[in-house]
Amino acid sequence: MSYNNKVVLVTGASSGIGAAIALKFAEEGANVAIVGRKVDKLKNVSENIAKVGNKPLVIAADVTKEDDAKRIVNDTVKQFGKLDVLINNAGVFGDAAITDANALTVFDQVMNTNIRSAVYLTHLASKHLIETKGNIINISSVAGQMVRERRFAYCTSKAALDHFARAIALDFAPKGVRVNTISPGPVKTDIFENMGANKEMEKAIWDQFLEISPLKRIGDPSEIAYLALFLASEKAVGITGSTYVSDNGMLLAH
Repeated sequence: MSYNNKVVLVTGASSGIGAAIALKFAEEGANVAIVGRKVDKLKNVSENIAKVGNKPLVIAADVTKEDDAKRIVNDTVKQFGKLDVLINNAGVFGDAAITDANALTVFDQVMNTNIRSAVYLTHLASKHLIETKGNIINISSVAGQMVRERRFAYCTSKAALDHFARAIALDFAPKGVRVNTISPGPVKTDIFENMGANKEMEKAIWDQFLEISPLKRIGDPSEIAYLALFLASEKAVGITGSTYVSDNGMLLAH
């Protein structure tokens, strides 16, 4: 499927799923804007994209800051003249139980990044997406459909993101804009390294996920990227307000 002359904006694109999505769209000919807070990692992603497609627009920004969010959308449209696809991928994990002293601090941080930023960016991008009859894809998680200890903020944020997508899909449908969600299970990224886990801790976490996976495998970021390519394409022209789960069967075993 070709994305020649399409413009794709990806948040949380400095590594993992976001980087993979940006790379795959670039491989298919899209002009890509990549957003993240870590400049060095964004530079690496940009270099990888430039090897396979058009040079991306690199935007160092914090999606939780309203001025940054405005700059993200404005710079993308200024550079490329339009916006066809918005990928809301930026997210943080958050470790706290509701009884912890820092429970509300963690909750606010997680909700601001995982849901409020997606709502605000979608609001800012809406007029541009209506002009192109574009697509919005939210990267959620199976955590929105299940719960884990000390993850009340994360699980709540992802459930909210799922329902947000369904709600706005109804608003956008008459305007020709489709909205869908991808809910991955465990995907091999640097998420636990970023949380401060050492190599032994990381291995233990991934081994645990592997053990409870019915397919006995961990997802790869490219698998989520291929789903995003499909959902934003004309091959999915009749799909909106849907959630696609890619979790190696984890929900079945939960």
